[in-house]
Parts: sequence; C-alpha cells; structure tokens
Amino acid sequence: MHKIEVSTLKENFIDLIGKQWMLITAGNMHHYNTMTASWGTVGFLWGKPVVCVVIRPQRYTLEFVEKEDCFTLSFFDEKYRDALKLCGTKSGREVNKAEAAGITPFEPSSGCVAFKEARLIMKCRKLYSDQLRESSFLDKSILETWYPSRDFHKVFIGVIEELWEE
Repeated sequence: MHKIEVSTLKENFIDLIGKQWMLITAGNMHHYNTMTASWGTVGFLWGKPVVCVVIRPQRYTLEFVEKEDCFTLSFFDEKYRDALKLCGTKSGREVNKAEAAGITPFEPSSGCVAFKEARLIMKCRKLYSDQLRESSFLDKSILETWYPSRDFHKVFIGVIEELWEE
C-alpha cells in the first residue's frame, strides 16, 4: 500500500459503495470491530473531502465508531466478496470476523485499524454525527421500505485524513 492524495481519486463511489461494498472499522488493534456496508457517500463538505456512513443501532460496530475519533473504510477486489458477506452477517460480539473471513487487520496509521487485503483504505476523522428521525423523512415511503421496525441509522460524517491504495 502507498499513500495517495484524495484529489487523485478516480473511483466511481456509487459503484464502489453500492455494489462492491466496504468495511467500516473502528477501534484499535487490541479491540476493534468491523462491518460490511453498502450505504454511504463520498464528497466535499465544509471545505473538506468527506465521507458519510450510516450505522443501525443494533450493529456492534456502532459502539466503536461512537467511541473513537476515527474510523476506516476498506474497499476490496471482488475475490473478497465472501469475506465481506461474512462480515455483514456475523456479529463481532460472537466471532472474530477478520479471522473467520480470512482477512488481516493492521494499523495503517496511528489509532486506526484496516485490512491488508484491501485495495483502497480511507482513514476518516469524525466531524459530525446525528440520529435519523422519523419526522425528518419527506418521502414517507422510505420508512416502510427501509425502516419498518423504526431502527433508524446513526449518521457519521468524517473528513478523509489519509488514503492508501495498492
């Protein structure tokens, strides 16, 4: 992996996040958790390159992202699809996901955990968080389709501080 500037990114993030998926990871090498996500955005806000991720309240990873200043997003080649499926269906409360998925955690930068097999890693420092609220949905059809149990995601916006690629 080598460090690159955010301005050099040429990825299609609609495809990368929505179809190829990513791992959201927070914690330290001794105690961390990761989860697969296919919802999120990358853009420019408040004069900074940012990411926006959303995490449901029942996800163990939420505790780690809430507690830490930073989180990482790891993007993989298609050959890791099964690993991503496992990380999206098993709870870190019950299984060591990295070990079960056959991926290797490492610390690419102080205070963050990512995976050696990733082809692209973003270290993000939290700037903002909030809870989605039922009253704020203008298109009420989203509620029944995506939130029938009203388990609304928590939103995190983070500045992309460091970026690595293969």
